[in-house]
Amino acid sequence: MIQVRNLSKVFRIPHAKKKTLYHNLVSTFTKGYDYEQFYALKDVSFDVKQGEFVGIIGRNGSGKSTLLKILSRIYRPTSGEVVIRESLFPLLELGVGFQPDFSVRDNIYLYGALLGFRRQEMNSKLGEILAFSELERFVDAKLEKLSSGMQMRLGFSIAIQSVAPIMLVDEVLAVGDLAFAEKCRRVFAELREQKCTMLLVSHDLDSVKQYCDRAIILDGGKLIAEGDSRAMVEQYQNTAFG
Repeated sequence: MIQVRNLSKVFRIPHAKKKTLYHNLVSTFTKGYDYEQFYALKDVSFDVKQGEFVGIIGRNGSGKSTLLKILSRIYRPTSGEVVIRESLFPLLELGVGFQPDFSVRDNIYLYGALLGFRRQEMNSKLGEILAFSELERFVDAKLEKLSSGMQMRLGFSIAIQSVAPIMLVDEVLAVGDLAFAEKCRRVFAELREQKCTMLLVSHDLDSVKQYCDRAIILDGGKLIAEGDSRAMVEQYQNTAFG
């Protein structure tokens, strides 16, 4: 389903050269920055088979989200190759496109349109979205009146209406309170039963052990280990905590 070969992504980080008022004055028309190459990913290769749940774990800044954004075609790789043999749906940044001065109802239709749904389709999904997000009472309230947790619940409830053969998921299990997180886990269990293929980035290592067949450890942009999810979680914990 997914083949990744020798994948690298390099970002250019600017560093200011100007240090004094004199330098600022004389360098008005000259280059004011040096650039450092930063490898967010470096020579990463792996495969994902149909129906597999694969966890991606590692410290903050290890390249996990960058990898998902390349697979989602948000970023272009600097080098390497990615082959994806089915349609995919990225569940990465919940609520992107929400308008705080619009009502909850209007934001549901807006977010649905961004995900490719027609208005008629969203008419039929409106009740289910409100029930899942537990926001029926707030349907006509402005989004800015809702807490950040409620807004994340709304984003997740809309996003899961779009299910593709391959799903890329980034830290959505942290949405909402414990009760809502349990509802999210039930959704993941159903997707697993439906043989959906998933790449899951999460710091919730218990969820990685519970749902994922395999796991990949990234560190400093490099793939340092892959294998059984429980073994990989244990290796990561031993490395992270000595």
